[in-house]
Amino acid sequence: MYDVIVIGGGPAGLMAAIAAGEKKANVLLVDKGNKLGRKLAISGGGRCNVTNRRPIEEVIRHIPGNGRFLYSAFSIFNNEDIITFFEQLGVQLKEEDHGRMFPVSDNAQSVVNALLRRLNELKVEIRTNSPVKDILFETDHKHTIVLADGSTIDGRAIVIATGGKSVPHTGSTGDGYPWAKKAGHTITELYPTEVPVTSDEPFIQEKRLQGLSLKDIALSVLNPKGKKSLLIKWT
Repeated sequence: MYDVIVIGGGPAGLMAAIAAGEKKANVLLVDKGNKLGRKLAISGGGRCNVTNRRPIEEVIRHIPGNGRFLYSAFSIFNNEDIITFFEQLGVQLKEEDHGRMFPVSDNAQSVVNALLRRLNELKVEIRTNSPVKDILFETDHKHTIVLADGSTIDGRAIVIATGGKSVPHTGSTGDGYPWAKKAGHTITELYPTEVPVTSDEPFIQEKRLQGLSLKDIALSVLNPKGKKSLLIKWT
């Protein structure tokens, strides 16, 4: 039996497995894909914006919806702790506009590689191509994950780090929501926040703006009658 089983090989799962391993726990990390850190490797335009160094109050103010729920999490592990965490892994960081923190290498894969090296140093067992079908919550000290092939694995604690539903091709398909609900958590209605703008306009279809970062702009959307129905501003 493992002390901790982490489901999901994204940034949350990798960091959770490292944290447990540093506490001398016997850790298993399982992921349904064939490669760990896939979404992390393409984040920040391939550069990986690991965190933001602005004051906590300002960071929370920019969280869509009610970001105040993050105060309790930040009281334990905040953005400065994230910076320290990666620098201790050997990832040198630099601060850019609006407090965004990137690796000096400008290469997201260097962040992934640092996390994988640490997992190897801690002897965390990794199983890829191992989709989880179900979780059986049995007692306070024993739970079981059921893999798609029917095999089972026992653990004293389960960490669900499967991500949301934002980038399906990287494995983020919302697998963890029914498991969290089964464990007794309340799942609110899911809805997209940061999503692409789609249009039949030629300049959109031809991807003329792809890769451009624009500041201090406004976008007006007109309805079929030519009246403004939506105004979006970026600063």
